[in-house]
Formats: sequence, structure tokens, C-alpha cells
Amino acid sequence: MPGKLKVKIVAGRHLPVMDRASDLTDAFVEVKFGNTTFKTDVCLKSLNPQWNSEWFKFEVDDEDLQDEPLQITVLDHDTYSANDAIGKVYIDIDPLLYSEAATVISGWFPIYDTIHGIRGEINVVVKVDLFNDLNRFRQSSCGVKFFCTTSIPKCYRAVIIHGFVEELVVNEDPEYQWIDRIRTPRASNEARQRLISLMSGELQRKIGLKVLEMRGNAVVGYLQCFDLEGESGLVVRAIGTACTLDKLSSPAAFLPACNSPSKEMKEIPFNEDPNPNTHSSGPSTPLKNQTYSFSPSKSYSRQSSSSDTDLSLTPKTGMGSGSAGKEGGPFKALLRQQTQSALEQREFPFFTLTAFPPGFLVHVGGVVSARSVKLLDRIHNPDEPETRDAWWAEIRQEIKSHAKALGCHAVVGYSESTSICEEVCILSASGTAAVLNPRFLQDGTVEGCLEQRLEENLPAGCGFCHIPYDELNMPFPAHLTHCYNCRKQKVPDVLFTTIDLPVDATVIGKGCLIQARLCRLKKKAQAEANATAISNLLPFMEYEVHTQLMNKLKLKGMNALFGLRIQISVGENMLMGLASATGVYLAALPTPGGIQIAGKTPNDGSYEQHISHMQKKINDTIAKNKELYEINPPEMSEEIIGSPIPEPRQRSRLLRSQSESSDEVAELDLSHGKKDAFVLEIDDTDAMEDVHSLLTDVPPPSGFYSCNTEIMPGINNWTSEIQMFTSVRVIRLSSLNLTNQALNKNFNDLCENLLKSLYFKLRSMIPCCLCHVNFTVSLPEDELIQVTVTAVAITFDKNQALQTAKTHAEKSLQRASTDNEELLQFPLELCSDSLPSHPFPPTKAVTVEKASPVGEGNFRNRSSPPCANSTVGVVKMTPLSFIPGAKITKYLGIINMFFIRETTSLREEGGVSGFLHAFIAEVFAMVRAHVAALGGNAVVSYIMKQCVFMENPNKNQAQCLINVSGDAVVFVRESELEVASTQQPTANCQPACAGGEVTT
Repeated sequence: MPGKLKVKIVAGRHLPVMDRASDLTDAFVEVKFGNTTFKTDVCLKSLNPQWNSEWFKFEVDDEDLQDEPLQITVLDHDTYSANDAIGKVYIDIDPLLYSEAATVISGWFPIYDTIHGIRGEINVVVKVDLFNDLNRFRQSSCGVKFFCTTSIPKCYRAVIIHGFVEELVVNEDPEYQWIDRIRTPRASNEARQRLISLMSGELQRKIGLKVLEMRGNAVVGYLQCFDLEGESGLVVRAIGTACTLDKLSSPAAFLPACNSPSKEMKEIPFNEDPNPNTHSSGPSTPLKNQTYSFSPSKSYSRQSSSSDTDLSLTPKTGMGSGSAGKEGGPFKALLRQQTQSALEQREFPFFTLTAFPPGFLVHVGGVVSARSVKLLDRIHNPDEPETRDAWWAEIRQEIKSHAKALGCHAVVGYSESTSICEEVCILSASGTAAVLNPRFLQDGTVEGCLEQRLEENLPAGCGFCHIPYDELNMPFPAHLTHCYNCRKQKVPDVLFTTIDLPVDATVIGKGCLIQARLCRLKKKAQAEANATAISNLLPFMEYEVHTQLMNKLKLKGMNALFGLRIQISVGENMLMGLASATGVYLAALPTPGGIQIAGKTPNDGSYEQHISHMQKKINDTIAKNKELYEINPPEMSEEIIGSPIPEPRQRSRLLRSQSESSDEVAELDLSHGKKDAFVLEIDDTDAMEDVHSLLTDVPPPSGFYSCNTEIMPGINNWTSEIQMFTSVRVIRLSSLNLTNQALNKNFNDLCENLLKSLYFKLRSMIPCCLCHVNFTVSLPEDELIQVTVTAVAITFDKNQALQTAKTHAEKSLQRASTDNEELLQFPLELCSDSLPSHPFPPTKAVTVEKASPVGEGNFRNRSSPPCANSTVGVVKMTPLSFIPGAKITKYLGIINMFFIRETTSLREEGGVSGFLHAFIAEVFAMVRAHVAALGGNAVVSYIMKQCVFMENPNKNQAQCLINVSGDAVVFVRESELEVASTQQPTANCQPACAGGEVTT
């Protein structure tokens, strides 16, 4: 489909002085797309030039429109020497290729230079005209929408969720390809930036083609990453979930309240029976001769091998029959078998979504993960992607087999990451094994599902906790009990997941952020010896991280983790592990037992006294945490539950240094009430240090809560007050003979101090919650640790918490059954004009800090002016998929930008703190400018995927690479919709601070 790209250069402003004689600039502009370049006239002696050029027209294919960025270069004209570069602007044309998105890109863009940063602005107008072309062999994927959000976008409805799409593109890194090896910083950085922009466009186009082959029209949960492999090459990877989405065009879809179920709501397929009450042990063989209306992913995906199907690790489980109304019994078992068979026909039945339409998620099995260590110098041809494709295929196959072992046919909340140091690369993948509802994965919908679910009157909030695997053939030792909610199915004693908390889950009390941090030294080595050393360390590190998570979860008095993200970063002489999750108390799971300390040393009075003192301290901490997070589960006897807890009681295997000897187990009295205690055995000084570090985990100050999921569990009365933060801390380890213990302390202090600094700076917003706290740790150089954190602070009305607490439980069941499009739990009163005022305006701020062993560091906070209304002012930025107190009405396209900044005057720019802060502030400004040019007023699902910092303090040099992405949207304040909402019936209203499906 050929098209015409039209560009007009209007004016410039605030350009830098390039002619010292006149203190002015002779500026002109080069407009380049593909191999065609146009130039404007030179505007002599002006820092605010007015070009008002004619329309520059490029006749191109739509494939080029997707791959190539529009490149605008501003230069200073010199008569007798080469023209001096002022800066560049890269404009992504892809948002103009959507049928329902922007028709023009028009606005002021910052002119960016990789050495000097932003150097003025330029006003540009861009239009695209596409001509119809029925060529079925076309190579473009125009019209496929991309979303960073990991839930179904607001104002859209999911017709079918097709499944996993992935692609990677490889090229030589310009940084390492200079023939004469004499590097010029500006040329090198610009070549790199342009190449990554090209690769990003090509990658998006290729993934779009796969989506079209699956007959989808969108990619949700799009995650793109860059692997800087040094001399081995530059890799751009992306994964996502292919969907068919329908735009909700009815006026009611954009109102801040929902009414009786509309036609669109009824068409959304619901889980027919989310709580099956029996498990049979019948075979679940795929029905090869059955026809099944399933999404046509078969047309492009490679089929799984017969050996993989035959040697399946799936336990012999089937879905129980239960009281399912008209379509119960064998029909449901058949549906599940067909769904499993159809999913197994795909190579990888993975989904990058972390929040789902109601009824999509039937059961959760637990976290599945895989890691692999690879040597980059083993790649024979760096330009070919086959080797890396094979690496990721191995990892994904392992994840798939783990999910099968848990009795699950899909993996949700799936993500991939890498950590590279020299020639060693650690590949990581993780997700949550799950059983999905087949109705979302097939063409067509079933009428009457909604009424049927209402008739069944099934207990809500516990179905996803029920184990999908067979109790008699469990893949691992587990302590199972009957569900404390429905008292029919079996549930585990603890649940780890990588997804957000399901909307209808029943939670007691509030959640909290739980982190496990670990450092391990390793010897410096080369190539294979280095890879072997890392491979040997990895399993033990993962074991230690899980142990820490379990210990801290028990200490908080909670029984489930959501949003779990484990990173393992590799450096020259150390490995670092950081796990973040949100702990909650699920009402369906049993009350966690206490933590029991057991010693193995000879009987010593003082030692025993110390042990008992620590035991008392642990018990006091658990009691305080239960009070702090309001965890007061109702007491339930074994008769009420339905049957006694299974005997013999099995203790968890995630115990540090626990002996497997049955004799020693018999000697210890491990009971804590009616539950097993979690035993910590102290057999060496390291174990003692672990217990001490456990007790020094300080909770947030009063009035603060934190979580790494989108919404804090247990808080439902958000206001429209939000503040986004980005913070970077870099410390240099001065001592050369550090121990693991000292490293762990440094790392712990770094993370704790970073959180404390955020609490301090946000103290004016109390009561507030830090949501979507995203930590990223890296080891950019020897003895250098860098921690980057992004978060959004949201205030909530504490006074209304007591009023809404009573009605919230009643509303949750009603919401799960009648409000398909807008699963919201924010009180409508909070969206009125009587909001509490706070000193912080609803703006974004960037926090950039440097901490050093001697306490050096500084902080700068640059806030944007407050946004006057939804259409004028600063573009809002948030890592959440919604904006509290507002309604998203339109998605304008994905923002995916890569920037490089380099300096040879680090000290003069304020050191590491000043350099990083200025760079991140410039990134924010450029993102906002691009969104405003599309006609948007906010960026949701914002994420800083990479922040690679390199420093050479001896030469006063530093370089930083940042990759950010998000969804450009148009939102409307609820106050502007009040008139429309009053015209609608208000019975059974659910509040709508976010629009669409809001996850908690």
C-alpha cells in the first residue's frame, strides 16, 4: 500500500548561539526519510527562525513508513567550513497509520543533541496519505495497534485473546564498528540512536504481520528490550499478546458510572464455573479428530514436536463436573480438553497480560521460571538471529514443561529479560502457570453466560486459588487444605504469582511491598570458566532469594505474593539478586504459621537465652505487622472448614539449611496453634545474620503504603492526586576485599535508603501509597552498583475508608457478575470537587540521586507546572494503566523512545547526580512533546525499561543510555463528564476513576 508522507517545517525557538561574533545563529533544517533529503532556506542571524517551508513530500511504501523514522536535523550554516550540527528530532510515523488514531502530528519538538542535550525547539507538521492496495503479499502491518499496558486497554473489549507473539532483530553495533577505531562521540551516538530506531520499527512491523496472520488486530502487553552485546552485536527483542479488540463506541462506555448490563457486556464471555468442586483422575488426552473453533494461530506458529506431546509432564487431571446448569458435566470437561489441545498446538501458550477480563483466569498453579547462561563469543555469525532464537526457544520450552507439570496449559504474566557482562549473558524468563477459560480463546460468544452465572450463585474470590494439579499426583511436596472460602476445593498454604491481584479476589487487610536482596562474590574469570562459575552460583542464589521471600512473607503474617519479579544481574566480580512482590492475605488460603527458630549448637545457657530472645522478637514483629496491615482473619474450626487438615503435616521445603532427616523432624515440636510453624535453623553465623537482617526490615512510616502492583490491595478510595517519581542511585564500592556479608549490607542499605528518601519527599501527601514500585538493579562496571526505581504516589481519603469498608464486600460480588466493562472499585464521591488539598500538585517529578560510601550526594526536584484541565497544560505521565479520577477516551499509539547522552565535563554538570537528573528531565520533556504533538494529554503504562550508565571519573566522562515506552492517550476529567452522567440512571452505579477494566 503506497503512501505519501508530507512534512512542513514552521519555525524554531530558543536555539543556541552558534556564531560568537554576532551571538546569533544561521539555522536551516534537513528533512530526511529513507534515502530522500530536503532542505529549508537558511534563516540568517536569528535564535527564533521562521521558515514556513513548503510541504516536503515523500512517496514511500507503508513498509518504509513503519520501519523508518522521520529524521529532522537542525544545522548552523557556515560559508567557509562544515555546517555545525545543532541537534536532531526523530518522529515515529506509525501512530498515523492507525485508522482511528491521530491524522496529523503537529507541535513543538525539543531539538536533541547527544552531547549537549536539548538545544531549543522546532515546530513541525506531519501528515500521511495512504492509498488502497489489495496486494496480499504485502510486507507491512499497518493498522495493528500496539499497547504497553498489560491489561485489556480501557475503552476496548477483547473479542478473542489469540496468544503469544515474539520476534528479535540483530545488527552490528555502530559503537564497535568504526574502521579506524577513532571514535567521535556525536557520530557514534547518533548512528546508534538511528539504528535502534530503525530496528525498533522493523521489529514492530514483523510482530504486526504475525498478528495479522492470527487474524488479530492488536498487541497488548508489548514489551521491547535492547541487548547491548558489545562486539557480538545489538539485539532488539519484543514479546506481546495478540488480541482481537473492539472499540467501545457507545456513549455509555465513556461515562463514569456503569448501569444495567448492556449488550456489549452480555457478549463478553464469562467463566462458566470458576469453582469446580471435584477433581477426577481421568485421562485428558487431546481429541485429535474433533473440530474446534479456535483462533487461527496455527497458520504461522511452528508446531510442537510429537515427542513433546507424548512425553508431556501433565498430571492426569480433568475438570470436575459440579453443578454447572445447562452445560455442566462432560461438556465442561470436553471444553477443557479441547482448549488444552488447541493451546498445545501452539509453540508457546504464553500471555504477557497481568490483569484479565473477568472469568478469563480459572486456576493459578504458581510461578514457573527458567534461566540459562550463554557465551556471546560462541555466535558464529553475529548478524544472524537464529542462535538467539534457539536460546530463547530452549528457555520457553522449559517454562512450558514446568507449567504442564503443574497441571496447567498456559502461562500468564510472562516476561523475559537478560543481563550481560563482557561475553556472558544470563537469559531469564518467568510467568505464572494457569488454567484459562476456553470461551475467550475461540471465535464467537455464548449467550446467557451472565444469567447462568447469576443463577449458580457461586462464591466469588477464591476460584483462581484452587489447585489445578491432582492432589494424589503432586509435582512437588505441598501442604494442602480445603479452601477457607468455598470449603470445597483444595488450596496451597502459600501462593506465588507474577500477575496482579484478580479483581474479585477476597483479601483481608492491606498489602505491602516485600523485597529479597542478595549479593554473591565470584572470582574474575574469562569465557567458559566465567560462565561455569555463574551457572554454579545461580541455583543457590535463586534458592536464597525464595527463602528470603518466604521468611518475610511469614513475618508480615501474609500468605500470597503477587507481581513477583526476580532479577539476577551479573557483574565482573559479583552477582546480585533482587526480588520484588506485593504480599497479601488471601481469605481462601490458610492462616500462615509462625516462624520457629531452632539451634544446632551445643547446649549453652547464654546461647539459648539469645535464641529465645530472638524468638520473642519475631513473634512480636508478626503481631505488630498483623495490626499494621489490619490482618484479622475470622477464626474457623476444622468442622466449619468441612474436613480436618490432611495428615501427616508436611513442612515447606523452602527452609534455609534444613535437614531432611526424619529423626530430627520428630524431635522438634513445630506446631503453632493448629498450623505448622516455618522453621529457621541457625547452624552458622550466616544463618544468624539472616535472622538479624529479617528483623531489621523496617516497615514504611505511618501513613505510607507501598506495592509493586498497579493498585494496593485493601485500599479502594483513591483520589485524583498522583505524583510519578524516577530515582537513580549509584554507589561505588571502595573496598577491594569485600565479603558477601558486607556486600549484602551495602545493597540492603542502598535499597532501604532509596525508599526512605522517597517517603521523606512525599511526606506532604500522607496518607498515600507508592504503587507500581519497579526496581531495576545493574552492575555497569566493576565495583559499581546502580539501582533505578520508578513509582507513582497516589493519595487516598482515609476518612472515607471506614464508610466504604462495610459496603465494599457486598459490592465485590455484584461487580464481578454485572460490571464486565468497568471493573472499578473507587467511590464515586471522591471524584467530586470536594477533594482534600495537598501541597503537591498533580504533576510528575524526577528524583535523581547519587549515593557514595562517604555520604556524598545531592538531590534536585524539577516539577512541572500543575495541569489546569484535561485539555491544556502538561502531559501527565504514570506507570499505571489508568488515571485516577479520569476517563481514558482514546489511545493514540505507542511511545517507544531510545536516547543516548554523553559528557566530557561530568564534574561541571554537577557530577553523576546533575548529569543523570538533567538527562532524565530531558527524556520526560521529549516524551511529553511527542504525546502533545499527537493530540494526547497523558502517557499511561510508562516504563523506563533500561537505564545504562557508564562512568570514567578519571577522564571526567560519563555516558547514559535510556529506553522508555508507554501508551499515548487522551483522557477526560470526571468533572467534565458530570453533565453526561446525570442523564443516565444511577442505580447500581460503580465508580469509574480509570475506565474500562481496572485491576487491583
